[in-house]
Amino acid sequence: MDTSTPAVSPLRQRMLDDMRMRKFGDKTQSDYQRAVRNFGKYLGRSPDTATVEDLRRYQLHLVDHGISPASLNAAISGLKFFFDVTLDRGQVMAKMQPVHLPRKLPVILSREEVGRLIAAAGNLKHQTALALAYGTGLRVNEVVSLKVGDIDSQRMTLRVERGKGQKDRYAMLSPILLERLRVWWRVARAQGKMLDGGWLFPGLNPIEPLSARQLNRAIHLAAEQAGIEKRVPVPLYPPRGDLEPAPGFPRRTGGHVPLEGLPGQGPHAPQDDETGGR
Repeated sequence: MDTSTPAVSPLRQRMLDDMRMRKFGDKTQSDYQRAVRNFGKYLGRSPDTATVEDLRRYQLHLVDHGISPASLNAAISGLKFFFDVTLDRGQVMAKMQPVHLPRKLPVILSREEVGRLIAAAGNLKHQTALALAYGTGLRVNEVVSLKVGDIDSQRMTLRVERGKGQKDRYAMLSPILLERLRVWWRVARAQGKMLDGGWLFPGLNPIEPLSARQLNRAIHLAAEQAGIEKRVPVPLYPPRGDLEPAPGFPRRTGGHVPLEGLPGQGPHAPQDDETGGR
């Protein structure tokens, strides 16, 4: 049985190198590669041989097949990088134009709905993760990337590293949220599910974090169990804090706090025998 890894073409390797040297995230690299791969399939030959008219026809093809505006713009971004950076042939993108993204009002859950959603989550880990997402406004990928050491119980903050825009920032913690986290920490430690200094929300293997896909699935299942028919958004909070919070949660007063908004760098939690200082 041949288990060798398929060879990477010089052209693809150059694109990978171009993205790596710019420190693109894994998702961006995957999206850009997919955009070029899909275009190559449509073209029926190596994408580096494409003309201006080929790319124009490809955009028409995508639109005629019902691609969403966001997906269309993502495809154009990947192709633009490939032709402009990797091939130094940016001029062939002249007829490909990104489209305007319609602005939609966010789905906002009521206080009662948020309470039902969290209560309906399948276990304490998911309940705590959902409560944290609601109380701090973190996105799913930010929640699952947290480590125990990101909690600063002295300053009541949560350090978010490489969040949206690859920027670090602090989110505020309420006493209620901190206590919820402490309860989860005690239970997870007692069950051997959380390692010293490890992930705040570990997966089945505590060496690995809970994946964003798993947490999203838990959110959708909780919404179904709670009888919530709306498309449940994450973050789960009103953008301007103009609605009342769910029962048992603090009133939001402006969302997250930028990293430079607090003195010092990094968490400095006091050590505590009962909670590990967190």
